[in-house]
Amino acid sequence: MPENAAPRRPRRRGPYRRRLRSRIIVSFVLLGFCLTTLFAFATNWARMRVENQLVEDVMNRNIDEYARRFASDSSRNPDLPVQQMFARLVKPDRFEALRQEEPDWYEFTDGIHSVSGTDDRGQPYSYKLAVRKTPQAWFFLAYDMTESLRGETQLNRALFLSVLVFSLLSLVLGWWSASKVMKPVSDLAKRLRAYRGGTSDPEPLAPRFPDDEVGQLAQALDDYSSRLTEVVQRDREFNADVSHELRTPLAVIRGATELLLTRPGLDEKVLQRLQRIQRAEQQCSDLIGALLLLSRNERGQGTSNVARVAEQLLDSHRAQLGGKPITLTLEGARDVIVDAPESALSVALGNLIGNAVKYSQDGEVRVNVGNNAVSVADSGPGLSEEDAAKLFQRGYRGTHAGHSQGGGIGLSIVSRLCDLYGWQVSVRPGGDRGVVATLTFAPKLLA
Repeated sequence: MPENAAPRRPRRRGPYRRRLRSRIIVSFVLLGFCLTTLFAFATNWARMRVENQLVEDVMNRNIDEYARRFASDSSRNPDLPVQQMFARLVKPDRFEALRQEEPDWYEFTDGIHSVSGTDDRGQPYSYKLAVRKTPQAWFFLAYDMTESLRGETQLNRALFLSVLVFSLLSLVLGWWSASKVMKPVSDLAKRLRAYRGGTSDPEPLAPRFPDDEVGQLAQALDDYSSRLTEVVQRDREFNADVSHELRTPLAVIRGATELLLTRPGLDEKVLQRLQRIQRAEQQCSDLIGALLLLSRNERGQGTSNVARVAEQLLDSHRAQLGGKPITLTLEGARDVIVDAPESALSVALGNLIGNAVKYSQDGEVRVNVGNNAVSVADSGPGLSEEDAAKLFQRGYRGTHAGHSQGGGIGLSIVSRLCDLYGWQVSVRPGGDRGVVATLTFAPKLLA
């Protein structure tokens, strides 16, 4: 079983948790980036498509006109219809020479072809080549796209810059929008943090917010706060009633018992029964005091001698052994003082000693008081893995409980007292048999 078997409180999430404000900002940035990137891609694609279509239409018309003029007057080379283009006419006797000069042109079929590369000076070039091949001649019409390629590079740079600028604008817009959207929520959270339950009639939140989603949330919190306040008030009234109604008859029992114990000549059996009633009254008073402290979630005032409380508990259990061959012993330091009332210490330590006595049929129950801890070792049946995992759960009675009395809340109360006072409780298997329960006190609570 783990060293500390008490249930632990859930941990808070780490710093990696993303706030809602950050999510809004990131959403705006992603939206702006995606839209501008898509617009830039669509713009570049449309420009290239339209430009290519226009250039190819112009080249097709010009090369057709070039071929028509040659067919009408084959005795001379026709003039180039458009001056921005370069035309070349290859007659049949020059076909093989073209193979040597321009092998790519020789292999081209009729149509429009894109040609690009670098010249002898390392400068990039690009042009479109229109090809018409007839038995009488081959016609080539080239359109220089180098300037268009440079313009495309400049356009891509401009589009990239626009994507960057609009992404930054989206970041600024997202930051501003998140501040505006989250301000009412932040104000609501600030007011909730400011209220620490210092009054039984908290100020309503809904009137301070507009009638929107945040206002509806504030209204729901007001309703929840109202119901919670009613529950807390009823709980306080119940605790006060229980404290009064139970302490009164216990005080009567204590007074009557003390009065009877002062009478001389009491029968031995009557004396033992009166002492048992006195011990039971003291246990009830301690338990009521501890439970009231738990219900209020506040520490009681006072100090306790651990060895003295343990000795009182052992004396109480010696009188209730009922003939079981068990030896109850106390060892260790006698001067350890804990900054806690005897009622709390008696309930916590008494449950550990009570369980040890209950589950031990013979042998020894040994209480050892150390510098900052007290341990209770028994000779019972031991501790199973199932018990180790569920021992401090409310209502769990253990696999060795059998038909013994009890509701399985003793160790749960011990665990809650430990949380209240900063103690630690652990239960582990003993050496050959039995169980060792250890109650460790917080150093700052040691007097």
